Amino acid sequence: MLADLKHPLLYAEALLEQFTGLSRAADGGALLGEFVRGVAQLSGCELTQLYLLDPAHGGLGLISECLDGIVQPRAVTSLQADYSDQKLLQFALRQNRVVGLGSLRDSLHDTDFLPTRTRPWQSLLCVPLLNQRKAVDGLVLCASHRQIDLQGFAGSLGQLGAFALGQLQLLRRLRQPIGNARVVPVSIPNASGYGLIGKSPAMRRTYSLISKVVNSPYTVLLLGETGTGKEVVARAIHDGGPRRSQAFIVQNCAAFAENLLESELFGYRKGAFTGADRDRPGLFDAANGGTLFLDEVGDMPMSLQAKLLRVLQEGEIRPLGCNDTHRVDVRIIAATHRDLPSLVREGKFREDLYYRLAQFPIELPALRRREGDILDLARYFSDKACALLQRDAVLWSEAALGHLAAYTFPGNVRELKGMVERALLLCDDGELLPGHFCLPVDVFAEDNSLHLRERLERFERNLMIACLRKNNGNQTRTARELGLPRRTLLYRLGRLNICPGDLDG
Repeated sequence: MLADLKHPLLYAEALLEQFTGLSRAADGGALLGEFVRGVAQLSGCELTQLYLLDPAHGGLGLISECLDGIVQPRAVTSLQADYSDQKLLQFALRQNRVVGLGSLRDSLHDTDFLPTRTRPWQSLLCVPLLNQRKAVDGLVLCASHRQIDLQGFAGSLGQLGAFALGQLQLLRRLRQPIGNARVVPVSIPNASGYGLIGKSPAMRRTYSLISKVVNSPYTVLLLGETGTGKEVVARAIHDGGPRRSQAFIVQNCAAFAENLLESELFGYRKGAFTGADRDRPGLFDAANGGTLFLDEVGDMPMSLQAKLLRVLQEGEIRPLGCNDTHRVDVRIIAATHRDLPSLVREGKFREDLYYRLAQFPIELPALRRREGDILDLARYFSDKACALLQRDAVLWSEAALGHLAAYTFPGNVRELKGMVERALLLCDDGELLPGHFCLPVDVFAEDNSLHLRERLERFERNLMIACLRKNNGNQTRTARELGLPRRTLLYRLGRLNICPGDLDG
């Protein structure tokens, strides 16, 4: 770890003194001040900073700074409340990667989080700090006006920072009054929306729910119609939580047959079945320390549901062909568009597993209930597609925007994304028009001679047929989506003369 330094023995002695000094700190403020001052002495940099994650809502804050030998010289009012928008810091934080830049002048990285000085900053080192669970809790950063190689300090400064954070937790526990209730930090919604797009009240409620659970170890069950972005939300929960530096593994439970899904999830040992010529770890092992997203968990076979329940309860898995179990540390996020309580009543889903998965359910809103978000999403998808196609950004005509805003999008965000991408391929003149979008013809424009009641009945008939098609003819799910009792749905299907043949095409 010290081999790349000029005087490794002298540096090791100085590093040992820093560890000793931190172990003697009497309070948290002194500890953090000694840490950033010690990093400055070890690295020879004019600036050292310590950033820590806020355990309440995941924001990144500057906790302590040493500039020219003086600890925290800048007024708190001149600092940002949250540094989560700084891409360089977020890269080191989320990827658990050391960032070393030897020539900031030639770099394209934005470093406006550094204090403004007359002399430009030339060199920078950013090191993630890990807690006992090997999750990233913060960053230590050092910068110099000189063009020097700081990479050799990364390992030792990371170890020193991890020790400092451990001491900080110890001091906090020792100073907690005995017998007093522990003060629980208030969780507030993340203003950035966790990278999700949408400012509607429905999405703000979703952000609020995410903020409550993002830094906890609890199992999350994502509910909602198909295409509402359940995998995107699952990744946002992972990226915003303490496991962000570990793996995020996705498995669709409806994509494999029962025996194949079991081997995918739990792995197998050599000789477990024909063709098993070697040991193969499963997805639980691959996600150890991170997050496993189980999509369409409502389609999981009953036999596997029992094994999943054991993982959730005991944290243990047993690969196929193995008699021994071993522990894994995996956070489960599950998702389904199916009505799990109905499946439980029908005996197709284990009741105990349902309650274990639904530890913290989040119902994702349908796109038609996200007022104002359709246009923001459409512009986002068009900009992203233009970048992929390496073409200039397109303009949106008011007619095209109004065309989209008036559509209900039964396929939700997934349908909108596909529709925008197709429209871009059809657009040759740089402006999106209503004709570029494949939307159903307005039912009211077909026959202007219809009276109000006839128009409403035609609209209701088309809406019900569209919902039944989306749910593959399932009347229970259709009634739930439309907010109707099933008996009322059946009555309206008969009154509107909707038969199974209407669902074809």
